[in-house]
Amino acid sequence: MIKEWELLESKVDKDYQVFRIQSELAISPRTKKIGQFYTIDTRDWVNVIPVTNDGRVVMIKQYRHGSKEVTLEIPGGLVDEEDPREAAQRELLEETGYAGGKVEHLGSVNPNPAIFNNLCHTYLIENAREVAEKALDPNEDIEVVLVPAEEIPDIMAGGAITHSLVIVAFHFYITKKLFNR
Repeated sequence: MIKEWELLESKVDKDYQVFRIQSELAISPRTKKIGQFYTIDTRDWVNVIPVTNDGRVVMIKQYRHGSKEVTLEIPGGLVDEEDPREAAQRELLEETGYAGGKVEHLGSVNPNPAIFNNLCHTYLIENAREVAEKALDPNEDIEVVLVPAEEIPDIMAGGAITHSLVIVAFHFYITKKLFNR
């Protein structure tokens, strides 16, 4: 039976404001040997699937420095001091200028439990409509794209959406629509 490891020490190795690298020492319950691990300590994230009255998903295109390419994604970002539901509404408005009606939690995942300590929460916001100008951060450059919801599975299958957390968000959305879960 797999057991939890005993944590001996945890200290901040480097603080990058948005996340911190933790250096940890822990004892293996199987070997009784000490191992050193690095984890990323960060706040929770949100992803938003905003759907308009005519069934289009409000998506965004932006350049990603990690992959060095423009990606097709859904709005999202860090949860600040607020509830994740409020963060979803805030991120949608800031990145797209859209707001909507009902806000529904579709699910949460750990982005990578090997190194991250946070969750990514996915919300569906229905009746999305443009209500304001985008309010982008200085380091954001975002284009809003409206995509018919029924085209999303083919777009993912074709490789135009590569962000794993966006694919998981659409899994939650499609599961809800198909199975009413």
